[in-house]
Amino acid sequence: MQPAEKTPKQIVTALDEYVIGQHEAKRAIAVALRNRYRRMQLAQDMQDEITPKNMLMIGPTGVGKTEIARRLAKIVVAPFVKVEATKFTEVGYVGRDVESMVRDLVDVAIEMERKVQYKNVRAEASRQADKRLVKLLVPGVKKQPTQQNQMQGLMSAFTAMQNGQNPLQNTEEKEEVTDTVRDQRLSVKEQLDRGLLENEEVTIEMADPKQAVAMNNNNMMGQMGIDLSETLGALTPKRKISRTVTVKEAREVFIKEESEKLVNEADIYHASIKRAENTGIIFIDEIDKITANGQQNSGEVSREGVQRDILPIVEGSAITTKYGTINTDHILFIASGAFADSKPSDLIAELQGRFPIRVELDDLSKEDFVRILTEPNNALIKQYMAMIATDNIHTTFTKEAIERIAEIAYNVNHETENIGARRLHTILEKLLEDILYEGPDMEMGDITITEKYVNDKIGDIVADKDLSRYIL
Repeated sequence: MQPAEKTPKQIVTALDEYVIGQHEAKRAIAVALRNRYRRMQLAQDMQDEITPKNMLMIGPTGVGKTEIARRLAKIVVAPFVKVEATKFTEVGYVGRDVESMVRDLVDVAIEMERKVQYKNVRAEASRQADKRLVKLLVPGVKKQPTQQNQMQGLMSAFTAMQNGQNPLQNTEEKEEVTDTVRDQRLSVKEQLDRGLLENEEVTIEMADPKQAVAMNNNNMMGQMGIDLSETLGALTPKRKISRTVTVKEAREVFIKEESEKLVNEADIYHASIKRAENTGIIFIDEIDKITANGQQNSGEVSREGVQRDILPIVEGSAITTKYGTINTDHILFIASGAFADSKPSDLIAELQGRFPIRVELDDLSKEDFVRILTEPNNALIKQYMAMIATDNIHTTFTKEAIERIAEIAYNVNHETENIGARRLHTILEKLLEDILYEGPDMEMGDITITEKYVNDKIGDIVADKDLSRYIL
């Protein structure tokens, strides 16, 4: 079964491995995902009429809003981008405009599509990479350039320039392969196939990564959907740098370079935009922080302006990117916010109507904290035990100790600021501070964390309300 074909029950089961509780939110988001698959099975004219049911998740921080959306994207292998609503500014102000979230989504889709295309040609790219490695390990006898060859090279350079190509692109030195070189290469090829040369060092020439970063680092032009990197790349010759790496690393560099030659970039861009349009997910966090809240000072008006700018993107519009135009009609938008000092009705009415599915996430109970510590695949207790084990120390947590940690987290959340499951990180860091610091020098085989150990380490801090506000 393809990831996109998962049923709502299968999606919820997969989410249960990472997120505790919040069953209603999981159900709602799983149905929204399945509806996208259902839409793709319909006739084209019907597909165009069905728009995704965007979702607004309401709940305090640390209860799993972001984690649900992030894990969901991984489960269904969909382009996913998380943005903070507070990072955007109204059009005309200094800062990121709201359209940049769609461009970020296209960038993610392109990386996903590129990986798929590279995987399809990896076998051929690997063969070509091995040929280059053999030539590198056993170089041929370099031919001395004659006057005739130099003239031919000069004419080829002029022809390349007239055709708009880089004249330095195909300037490989000619070499002569003698019988001795041919025999040595056959021997080296056999050793490469058997994996006997993986740790041998070779010096390779590769594209300068700093040049690629500089080309793609023009944020202002990128926000306007203008790509100058290709223009600058044509004008600027590609810089090469020399690196001494192992054969194993060199192979991966060569495979990447050969894969770039075997795939069509235009096909990648076209497929990526289609992928982003039909399966993309944009998660807008902290949407409650851009509510006007009934006040009309300049700051509040600017926040309402951000809402007005987000509205056409959520409704469906054509956004220009450097890879082509993307339509946002069928992108799934998931907004979230704590709404502690405001309420969803403080959003402008048009934006409220674009998020028809409202899900309120539950506050975490003591039992939820116990499950968060022990049940998920990436449970915090498992993470700390694995990290401490790298110092040859085996750590065990008793059931009573875990329940006491959960109780402390629940109490501190309700007596100070409620930060949800993030409180567990603070408590465990303080609890295991001595072991993490002294572990490499202790040379102890086994340590058992008991309820008494928990009380001794952080009991006094919890009892002192003022102290717990600053430390826990």
